[in-house]
Amino acid sequence: MKKGFTILEMILVLTVVSIIVLITVPNIAQKKRIINNKGCEALLEIINSQILLYDLENGEMPGDVDDLIAEGYLTDAQGTCPNGAHIYISNGEAHAD
Repeated sequence: MKKGFTILEMILVLTVVSIIVLITVPNIAQKKRIINNKGCEALLEIINSQILLYDLENGEMPGDVDDLIAEGYLTDAQGTCPNGAHIYISNGEAHAD
């Protein structure tokens, strides 16, 4: 008698693995979206603190995020949110859209 798996056993295993994958993939995508949104909120707080520092050192508010990047207050990577939202400065405060 040969040892091995039957077709029915293989189909059953593949079905169970497929169900597990179908359950976990949407959860992973949702968690990634939440993490990116929280990262954006944290980045906005950093930019707000750099706006205050810029104001203290230069006596005026920066016009936009590019001013902060040009003066070395932020890096190029900090110019956009992790979720891809554009960051802009309005009334001395950073916002993302």
